[in-house]
Amino acid sequence: MIVVSEELRQAERDGRGIVALETTLIAHGFPPGEGVEVGRASEQAVRDGGSVPATIGVLDGEIRVGLTEAELARFDASARKLGPRDLAVAVVQRAPGATTVGGTLRVCNAAGIRFMATGGLGGVHRGWPTPPDVSADLQALAQTQALVISSGVKSLLDVPATSELLETLGVPVLGWRTDSLPLFYAAGGGPPVSARVESPREAAQVARAHWELRGGGLLLGRAPDESLDDIEPLIEQALAAAESEGVTGQSVTPFVLVYLHRESGGRTLTANRDLIVGNARLAGEIAAA
Repeated sequence: MIVVSEELRQAERDGRGIVALETTLIAHGFPPGEGVEVGRASEQAVRDGGSVPATIGVLDGEIRVGLTEAELARFDASARKLGPRDLAVAVVQRAPGATTVGGTLRVCNAAGIRFMATGGLGGVHRGWPTPPDVSADLQALAQTQALVISSGVKSLLDVPATSELLETLGVPVLGWRTDSLPLFYAAGGGPPVSARVESPREAAQVARAHWELRGGGLLLGRAPDESLDDIEPLIEQALAAAESEGVTGQSVTPFVLVYLHRESGGRTLTANRDLIVGNARLAGEIAAA
C-alpha cells in the first residue's frame, strides 16, 4: 500500500535527512498550474538544505512516498483532499488524493519520517464551538514523532486557541529565532512559544530529546521573510464571504486563499509561495543536522 521511492530508500540507507512534503498545497493551495511549480521549488529547497524531499500523495491505489515530476503534475484541483481518516478509502477506491498536513503525518508515522515542511498547520477554527471545527492536523501531530516546520498555523484560524490546545496535547511549540508564534503572513503578534531555538542543530537536538522521552510531534514556527501586517481585515472579509456562500469544512481554506490572493492584488500569493519554500529549506537543514 505504501510505496517508497528508490531515492528515499537509498537516502535512508545512507543516513541522510528526509523531509516530508504534502500535496494538498500543490492541488488546492494555488491557482491551477502554479501549485506544481511551488511543489518543485519546495523539493529543490529541501535539497539545498542538505536533505532529500519525500512528497506524499495517493495515486493508482498506492500511497506514494517520493514522487516523480510526472506524478507531481497529476495533483490538481480534481484530487481528493486526504486527512488521516481519508487515506484508506482513497487507496481502496483508487482515487487520486492530495494529503493534508494530518494525512501526510499519518504516512510519516508509518514510514518512519521524522521531519515535515508546510505552510501553515491546521487548528481551531474561529468562533469555536460554533462551528465545532478543529483540524485533524493537531491530533496527527501529537501522535507522530515528527518535527513540523511551518509559519505557525493557518491564517484563518484562532491562533491563541490552537496554541492552547497544542499545549494540552503536549506538543512543544518552538520559535525559529523568535519568541512568539508567527501569524502566517505576519511575523509578530502571535502567542508566546514554549521555547526559542537559534540553529538547525539545536532544533534537531530538542526534537531528538523529546522523542527519547516518548514524546510525539513538535511544531517549529518560522516567521515569513517579509511580514504582511495588513491582511487581517481581508481574512475577516474572506471568512464572512465563505459563511454567506455556505462554504464549510475542507472547502473553507481553498476558498479563503483564493479570496485573499484576489483582494490583496497577489501579495498573499507571493508571500504564501515564499514562506512555503523557505520553510522547506529550513526543514532540509534541520533534518541534515
